[in-house]
Amino acid sequence: MEPLRTDAAGTHLVSRSVPVTPPSFRSVLSAADAPRTVWSAPEEATVAGEGAAATLTTDGAGRFDTIREAAEALFASGDVHAGTEAARPRLFGAFGFHPDSTDSAPWEDFPGARFVFPRVQVTWVGDDAWLTVNAVGPDVTPESVESRLETERDRIESLPDAGDPADPPGVRGRRRTTARDDWRSGVAAAVDRIDSGNLRKVVLAQALDVDLDGDLSLPDVLSRLGERYPDCYRFLVEPDPGSGRTRASLFGATPERLVSVRGRTVETDALAGTTGRGETAEEDEWLAAELAADDKNVHEHQLVADTIKAQLAPFAASVSAGPRRIRRLATVQHLRTPITATLDTAEHVLSLVEALHPTPAVGGLPPERALETIRETEPFDRGWYAAPVGWIDAAGYGTFAVALRSAVARGDTATLFAGVGIVSDSDPDREWDEVQLKYRPILDELEREAHGR
Repeated sequence: MEPLRTDAAGTHLVSRSVPVTPPSFRSVLSAADAPRTVWSAPEEATVAGEGAAATLTTDGAGRFDTIREAAEALFASGDVHAGTEAARPRLFGAFGFHPDSTDSAPWEDFPGARFVFPRVQVTWVGDDAWLTVNAVGPDVTPESVESRLETERDRIESLPDAGDPADPPGVRGRRRTTARDDWRSGVAAAVDRIDSGNLRKVVLAQALDVDLDGDLSLPDVLSRLGERYPDCYRFLVEPDPGSGRTRASLFGATPERLVSVRGRTVETDALAGTTGRGETAEEDEWLAAELAADDKNVHEHQLVADTIKAQLAPFAASVSAGPRRIRRLATVQHLRTPITATLDTAEHVLSLVEALHPTPAVGGLPPERALETIRETEPFDRGWYAAPVGWIDAAGYGTFAVALRSAVARGDTATLFAGVGIVSDSDPDREWDEVQLKYRPILDELEREAHGR
């Protein structure tokens, strides 16, 4: 197990919260010091964090246990007055898809796992907002945090209006990491492995590097993603930059929840099988019906649903799946099956994250052979793409999503990621087209043409 790297050892935590006049999300994020954190989920509060009162960082196969133990130690030292449950202190962060970090672009600054305890946190719940100030250190006192709380409240409530969102910067160049012929060869090789019985399914991804006409405004991008994809999980995480490098930001709006844990209730989703949206209501319904009846997509989806249920079974007194439905997003439609479990005993959310990651929706089956195929086929490192991103609280509850429909932005460049599930009857050209479709949520926020400009 790799050692924990933290600035919170041997200290204690103080957290205080107060209601505030709701500021705009864009105003808060525009004025925030780095590292910035954003989490927004359906039926959950929206949170924007700035700065770091503490960070937890590690690498290696034991990264889930290392972060869990460090989080428990940090919260155990806490003196917390939250005022409302939504404003309670939480750690926000993500894990790498693979256990170890990589030095390859754009992931040079992304470790195997990193979680931030924000110095300042604004939480929006309906029409209300709360400000939370956190501090961690050997000499931290409640009085000093309460004094800071008053100062920060004055600052937050006097933030200027952010005005209209800036235009997308525009794309002046793009480079694919995978040529179309190489993609065809990779998919064909994966199908051969499936037909020979070595694999049942594998998810292959592509990366798209884009050069922008200017720096990307993440407050504007995340605001627009929230308007266009209100039922998705929006996130922003920013690791510390290496010497001489501009800070990188991983952001996205993913439709896929990995797991939510509260008490003994676990909720997750099987999300696999994709088609586009129609230009008319009739075409949209036709595409949805075709997706629901398509043998390849239904088979791929059922592999994911059955595996998730099997992975939850060792923890659960019961596991149940709802009916398979169509989930419609702005640019695509998916097959979705909701899955719920009741735990035998209380479990930390990271125990479930470790058990479920990577699901067959982003990895494959059997997991070890799928991961081997991914490493051999993809000409880039996944870094934090398709990996768990989310939050943890003092009770061990939390929600994690899968970092899809995402990109890494650094200055005037960005790298987008998207993948598709490969099964025995996959067609390379059809899968190529699906990847391009999955780029659209983020690419639309970079291209001026997508906004009529």
